Amino acid sequence: MNPYQSLPVRSFWRPAVAEPDPLDIGDVWTPKFTLDQDSPVITAGSCFAAQLGRALLNSGLNWLDAEPAPPGLTRQQRQDRGYGAFSFRTGNIYTPAVLRQWLSWALSHARPPQEAWPEGDRYADPYRPAIDPDGFASPAAMLQARETTLSAIRTAVTTASCLVFTMGLTEAWLDATDGTVHPTCPGTVRGTFDAERYSLHNFTFAEVHRDMTEAIAMARQANPGLRVLLTVSPQPLTATATGGHALPANGYSKSVLRAVAGQLALEDPDIDYFPSYELITGPVFGGRFFGSNQRTVTPEGVDFVMRHFLAGLANRPTQPLPARDTAARSGDAACEDAVLDYYSPR
Repeated sequence: MNPYQSLPVRSFWRPAVAEPDPLDIGDVWTPKFTLDQDSPVITAGSCFAAQLGRALLNSGLNWLDAEPAPPGLTRQQRQDRGYGAFSFRTGNIYTPAVLRQWLSWALSHARPPQEAWPEGDRYADPYRPAIDPDGFASPAAMLQARETTLSAIRTAVTTASCLVFTMGLTEAWLDATDGTVHPTCPGTVRGTFDAERYSLHNFTFAEVHRDMTEAIAMARQANPGLRVLLTVSPQPLTATATGGHALPANGYSKSVLRAVAGQLALEDPDIDYFPSYELITGPVFGGRFFGSNQRTVTPEGVDFVMRHFLAGLANRPTQPLPARDTAARSGDAACEDAVLDYYSPR
């Protein structure tokens, strides 16, 4: 008798992965903890994370929108202004460093910078450049809107039973003036690039682990019972600022994030990992869930991941999702970093 003889079928590649129809692969995730219909769940992270909140809401679970849109906005206006994508209106949070930064501001561990980026007679927020496409009327209006978001983060973190965070990238831009981290490179989505002020930083495993650990510790200081579910976005980076080839650059980024998520899940019984990355990028799927650009996850791919996510939460076999919301954003439409493709030389 050896240990392999008592393992379930799902533990062996051939019967669990190679032989079934890829769409019939199941039992990929056994959650560490349960989320019932009364457990408030909050979501944040990269653009792929926006799909999770909608799936939770559509399945009848208690997804908490701590910063709902004001009345009078059309559906398109709500989407353009970042309402309803995540539990608070930070825009996409691609790196754990930016999550840690937002939590430090919201929970009074640090004071956010007061700078606003001028755009004609309007102003943009350097730390969520895609919020409010028309900009703000004044720096004061921008800061007030940010304070509303910081208040929403406090409400969300202190109320939630679980934070679902999707890690997306390891590359980010550091600000030498105040030591902050920008979600996108200044001068791409908005702002002006200054090589003396802004520098690329490609986070290492140790740095990502540190930032995620500190972010969770801050959140749990405000809410000791908070559980965390980590995922890694399967969507490749649009461009790498390292000057290297995009393919190995993406491999580095995703492998670091996946390794950190796994390590944290091993270290803490109240941190779990859901394999959205593997469900899209696994070799058995042959790239079927990517669009023609080999980057954007198709609606079929999103539904496939969500089906496994909800089946795991409900402890039941995977089932088809209800008809998808065709008006919901997916793929590049929700990703600020997709603007980088504009700078490609061809």
